Amino acid sequence: MITTIEQLQSYLESFSEFSKHSAGRDLGWLRKLRADAFARFCEVGFPTTRDEDWRFTNVAAIAKSSFRLADKTETSVSQGDLESHRISESICRLVFVNGNFSARLSSFADLPSGVEVSSLSAQIEKDPASLERHLGRYLNIQRDAFSALNTAFAGDGGYVHVVRGIVVEGAIHLLFVSTGNSSGQAPLMTHPRNLIVAEPESEVTVVEDYISLDESVSFCNTATELVAGDGAIVSHYMLERENRQAFNVSTLRMQQGRGANVSSHSVLLGGAIVRNNVHPVLAGEGGECLINGLFAGTGEQHLDNYMLVEHASPHCGSRQFYNGILNDHAHGVFHGRIIVHKDAQKTDAKQTNRNLLLSDNARIDTKPQLEIYADDVKCTHGATIGQIDEVALFYLRSRGIEESVARKLLLSAFAGECLDRMKPGAARNHVEKLIDESLSSFMQSCEESAGELKLSERELHWEEVG
Repeated sequence: MITTIEQLQSYLESFSEFSKHSAGRDLGWLRKLRADAFARFCEVGFPTTRDEDWRFTNVAAIAKSSFRLADKTETSVSQGDLESHRISESICRLVFVNGNFSARLSSFADLPSGVEVSSLSAQIEKDPASLERHLGRYLNIQRDAFSALNTAFAGDGGYVHVVRGIVVEGAIHLLFVSTGNSSGQAPLMTHPRNLIVAEPESEVTVVEDYISLDESVSFCNTATELVAGDGAIVSHYMLERENRQAFNVSTLRMQQGRGANVSSHSVLLGGAIVRNNVHPVLAGEGGECLINGLFAGTGEQHLDNYMLVEHASPHCGSRQFYNGILNDHAHGVFHGRIIVHKDAQKTDAKQTNRNLLLSDNARIDTKPQLEIYADDVKCTHGATIGQIDEVALFYLRSRGIEESVARKLLLSAFAGECLDRMKPGAARNHVEKLIDESLSSFMQSCEESAGELKLSERELHWEEVG
């Protein structure tokens, strides 16, 4: 356990203060949910590399740091600061600054009848009974310390509810903004908690977007519970593009009913240490699940993707496709685990991880894993690690294309595999723009690294000759 007495005391003080002022503090069921979760976190502390699920990711930098919750008045963000982060054609946007909902920065279009979108804190105050059935019922706080910590501080985040048979056109945008620590105190931590409920035969797209407006150290520990009723169609996007000093741990727990079709799209482009947990449970017969992701790291970034797919009912299908691009000393992780329970006959599951390493110092740990307890299934898994295809690069160069442009074209094609699995629309267009901008910055970083390497080689040669 990597949690010292001093750190636990700091979290205890934060939790005590949070408990006095949090939304729903007088609700017995919510107060117990938070208290039990905090007790569990204190019991187990942060995970270490001795834990199998965390063997490739060391969170000591998070565990040994002191963080504090942001004051609700501690923000100077303007509409202009967020203009470039808008999703065109989104039907509404909820903005959270340092974990707190900002009505001033949010915008609500005319939501169709049967669609409810609000901050979680507002929903707790307005209609807590609508939350009790789902909030905290799916996330496993016994298994994951970060989920326990999030549940203990569950106070605000996005709430989306779509009633039976409603099809929501356009995306619902949840924008989480991290800003600087202007007071000079300990860095800020946030614990966004999101709840998405899509009733039977409904359809909705939700985008979670995490950004930084400066280079301050921050810790964002977010959790989302997504409930897809029978026959529902849900597309969920997780976009992480915070600064290179940010720590981000996200957990998406999906509960799928009979015939539900859920897609999870994760795009990790920023952060110092990032952990992306996706855990769908196909609880109803005939469900389909797509887990699709792209992670691109450079410098000293550490990007960890942990997938746990549970097939609990028969005749369900799941697909996992994750592509990674790593440069400099970046470290990527893909740990994909599929569990086929005894009653989940006729399961069809596939898991694929493909990675490009652009430098000799970049590193990827990939661990596809199957646990099958049924005897009539079709399951496959595989992983590849390679570099840019030199033959393809030579072909483009021979057509008069500059090397830097040719390399970006090849990287764009590799990243485009992720885009091709997204439905056309506002969310996909937004992601395509982000990836293009990120790859341009990525290629610039690669060129600078190559230039430094050539300079070092020239200096070394001069010293040897001299």
